[in-house]
Amino acid sequence: MDSFDLLVIGGGINGTAIARDAAGRGLRVLLVEKDDLASHTSSASSKLIHGGLRYLEQYEFRLVRESLRERQAMLATAPHIVRPLQFVLPDPPGGRPWWMIRLGLLLYDFLSRGDELPRSRGLGRKPNAFRAPLKPGRFKLGTYWDAWVDDARLVVLNAVDAAERGAEIATRTEFLSARRDGDAWVAQLAGGREVRATIIVNAAGPWVAETLNQRLETEAESRARLVKGSHILVPRLYEGDHAYILQQPDGRVVFALPYGDRNLVGTTDVPVAAPGDAIVTPDEVTYLCAATNAYFTTQVAPAEVSWSYAGVRALYDDGEKEAKDVTRDYRLELDDTPGPKLLSVFGGKITTARHLASEALDKVGIGGFRFTRTAPLPGGDIDTAFNASLIPLALWMPEELVVRLARAYGTRIARVVGPAVHLRDMGRHFGAGLYEREVRYLIDQEFARTAEDILWRRTKLGLQLTAKEAKELAAWVARNGPS
Repeated sequence: MDSFDLLVIGGGINGTAIARDAAGRGLRVLLVEKDDLASHTSSASSKLIHGGLRYLEQYEFRLVRESLRERQAMLATAPHIVRPLQFVLPDPPGGRPWWMIRLGLLLYDFLSRGDELPRSRGLGRKPNAFRAPLKPGRFKLGTYWDAWVDDARLVVLNAVDAAERGAEIATRTEFLSARRDGDAWVAQLAGGREVRATIIVNAAGPWVAETLNQRLETEAESRARLVKGSHILVPRLYEGDHAYILQQPDGRVVFALPYGDRNLVGTTDVPVAAPGDAIVTPDEVTYLCAATNAYFTTQVAPAEVSWSYAGVRALYDDGEKEAKDVTRDYRLELDDTPGPKLLSVFGGKITTARHLASEALDKVGIGGFRFTRTAPLPGGDIDTAFNASLIPLALWMPEELVVRLARAYGTRIARVVGPAVHLRDMGRHFGAGLYEREVRYLIDQEFARTAEDILWRRTKLGLQLTAKEAKELAAWVARNGPS
């Protein structure tokens, strides 16, 4: 029977961040995930690394400050998948008072002091490029900065780094049960595998309560509140690489984000009963279309939505009545039963996962060197020479392919391309710039096991491949993937 210091349940952002930190501190780590990495909530976010401007309304100053510090750390350690993003904030009639918005932006600037992003600005009512796509009106505009992230790749890179530091990453491996046996847990995993672990961390996201109650037969003081967030992809509403934050009559805000040649719009806050309720409803699509149509001259209809997705967030239940008001902070609960330790993670968000991981290890008494704030994620060790290193690739590779690979893999683009010096050396072309060498890399190095893993989590090329091309990729992976 294999023995580990730490068994992590859940291959989302919290689980992989904890596994990475623990492995880097020298622990023997096993992470188990019943599906693929980031296959649920962690790939269904708004793709933002942000402080949470609206959390200031709820007086969550510590959470905002922590998030802004983490934003700066992520920009430094994963610059290939985390990029600055400018937000435009219109002030519509009936919205929050302008003095409140400006005060909030100034406080946001104050809490983010020391980072390198530009400060917020008030643009008043004068004509400008940011106002041009909006419906006419004598409303004011403000701008501020946060960051965009490839959420699923962030999860995968945490897992890759954990594995390179000695952790075992077991995807498609469901955690079934565990019992205390002296000073360790004996855990049963799918496939008949049994392992021992000194500590278990339950980072199962929407399944955190089910894992506690049904698989660990343990009660917790904390409760998870399941809230669904849905997003839609629509034709371009405006030109530019900036985003808009749109205040809604119900007090919520909706983001309109640049997403290639289209815009990503989200999110909703809908209470649900079970993790499996991550389904976008027609009412949500209508709501999000109406949210943009109230602001932009370019109108969008539900029939024009080319893609949609939903994720269920397991928020820490702080007793708030409205889902939109429930805290996005996290709670780490340590079971006080004598014997081997059990820690459960309630809530949290992508931005604070690194800090959560560090705090989780402190909570269970694990010391060691804290490296994650400054250590680059795989491919993130980018310096001033990086762009020059891409020039030889640009001599034979289409520019859009060079850009996509550089943004996905950073300095590890050389590992993806290998010895190739011509497109024919990249192997079979599956469509949309996806070549056999990249697919092989994702299988060998990034735990991809199916075409869906590749098209929807390691890349987003599922938006571009035809159904026929996707089917051919699936057949190739079935023949040539891991046994």
